[in-house]
Amino acid sequence: MEALQVNKVNSKEDLEKVFAVRKTVFVDEQNCPPELEWEHEDDSVHFLALLNNEPCGACRWRKTDNGYKLERFAVLKEHRGKRIGQALVAAALSDLPSDAGYIYLNAQLQAMRTYARFGFIAEGEQFEEAGIQHMKMVKKA
Repeated sequence: MEALQVNKVNSKEDLEKVFAVRKTVFVDEQNCPPELEWEHEDDSVHFLALLNNEPCGACRWRKTDNGYKLERFAVLKEHRGKRIGQALVAAALSDLPSDAGYIYLNAQLQAMRTYARFGFIAEGEQFEEAGIQHMKMVKKA
C-alpha cells in the first residue's frame, strides 16, 4: 500500500522540492513561462505531498487583497489519479485561519471536479492564464 502524506513546508530543502514539482508540471509539461511561475513565494504557505517519501505534488495558499487564494496545485504526471490533488486541497483548506471568509482559486478546467468536491463553485467567465483555460472558483460555506 502506498503511503501518502501532505506536509506544510518549513525548510528550504522542502521548498526546493516544491519548486521542482512545480517546474516539472507547469514549466516543462504545460509550457508555462518560468517568469510567471515564480511569484509571491515569500508570502505563501507551501505544502509538499509525498508518496512513499518521494515528492509527488505541491500547492500553496496566500492572503490577497480579496481573501485567501489557493494556488499552484501540481501533481506529477505519473502520480495523477491517486487522490493526491484532493489531499493537497484538504491540507491547504485545513491550514487556513479559522476566520478565512473569502476563499478562492483559479482552476484549470480539468481540475474543476476536484475543487467542486470541497464546495468550490465556478464564478464568472472562462479565461486564459499562461496559455491554459481556467475558471475562477469560490468556496461556498
